[in-house]
Amino acid sequence: MAHSKQALKRARQGEKNRVANKAKLTRMKTVVKSLMALIKAGDKTKAKAMLIVVHKTIDKAAQGHVIHKNNAARHKGQMTRAVNAMK
Repeated sequence: MAHSKQALKRARQGEKNRVANKAKLTRMKTVVKSLMALIKAGDKTKAKAMLIVVHKTIDKAAQGHVIHKNNAARHKGQMTRAVNAMK
């Protein structure tokens, strides 16, 4: 346990940031799963609309340093290729 005032404050800040980062990561995973479900169902128009939301969510996670920017780029590319490959 932290002893100084500064260490206690940093512990509080760290916990707050951890919860916020967890929420961003969970949101990203949820929208990716929703897109994959639309791809599996074969609904290309809804998948294209959802792709915009997925890209935005992934970018927000990368901007907040929840995931690395290269990880974000890889995910965005995979999702785009999957939607474009639909018939």
